[in-house]
Amino acid sequence: MSIRIFLAAILSGLVGLEREIKRHPAGFRTHLLVGVGSCLMMLLSLYGFGPYLNDHDNIRFDPARIPSYVISGIGFLGAGTILVKGATIRGLTTAASIWVVAGLGLIVGVGMFAPAILTTAVVLLSLIFLNKFESVVLNRSKAQFFHIVVNKDDISLSTILNVFDSHKVKIMNVSLRYGKGKNNRTIRYTIEADIKNPEEKIKVFEELSRMERIEKIF
Repeated sequence: MSIRIFLAAILSGLVGLEREIKRHPAGFRTHLLVGVGSCLMMLLSLYGFGPYLNDHDNIRFDPARIPSYVISGIGFLGAGTILVKGATIRGLTTAASIWVVAGLGLIVGVGMFAPAILTTAVVLLSLIFLNKFESVVLNRSKAQFFHIVVNKDDISLSTILNVFDSHKVKIMNVSLRYGKGKNNRTIRYTIEADIKNPEEKIKVFEELSRMERIEKIF
């Protein structure tokens, strides 16, 4: 049992270490604890009720019952790592990795060492290399957000969007919110742009900053 717990800690910790290096919400300790906890629940399911069952021949026990609750119950941790900002959702990969290390803990607890090690290798390879594959091979762009505050009657939205058009930047989403400035009513535009080159964002930002009628941009 001790070997299984330590192996679950090592394999889950490796997955968590990759998340920690990339500064995601759930990192090394979270993944390690989830894996060890899942392994502990599996050991409890397999061996914890042995003496009780031996004393009562008329009682039947399903060893898969506790693991099934672990798999479904781990969702609350995954949900805590998912962040929604506008049309962008972040943290899904980290939530999935937490769910995977729960599975690692369960199969290590049952003694399936080879599948656990193979799964860890596959997960690490996908987390480390597939992200680079998507950005390099698929040339995936990243959504960039511009928050622009202007006086209501000073500048139109079309004037602002023309700046993005001049740099051939695709607009994905535009939202606005009214507020009150020092002298009159203001409008805050939130523009989500599809920018492949990070330097292009700087150019758009600089050009918008030079427009005198824009009160604030961030």
